[in-house]
Amino acid sequence: MRGQSYVILAIIFVIIVAVFAIINVDPVEVNYLFGSGEAPLILVILFSVLMGGIITASVGLMKIIHLQRERKSLIAENNQLKESVEENHTTDVENEENLDSEKNNL
Repeated sequence: MRGQSYVILAIIFVIIVAVFAIINVDPVEVNYLFGSGEAPLILVILFSVLMGGIITASVGLMKIIHLQRERKSLIAENNQLKESVEENHTTDVENEENLDSEKNNL
């Protein structure tokens, strides 16, 4: 259900951007770092939306990668702590058995 809502929102966003871009077809001057040129406003709008999507996706992907690495290290730490607890429990049981046998010998 959650995935469907994302698809519906994406379709609505695309329709809004497309209508907005079709309304604005006048040529505009675009200033680049190395010069300037004219381009239809529809291309400038679509290019800006595309670059915004790419940047947003890149940031999201970096966050996902970071969280996956953190999850992996936390799982390793959790496994290490479980092993430590099991070792301590085994040692405690052995110590209790030794104490019981010493009490029985007295």
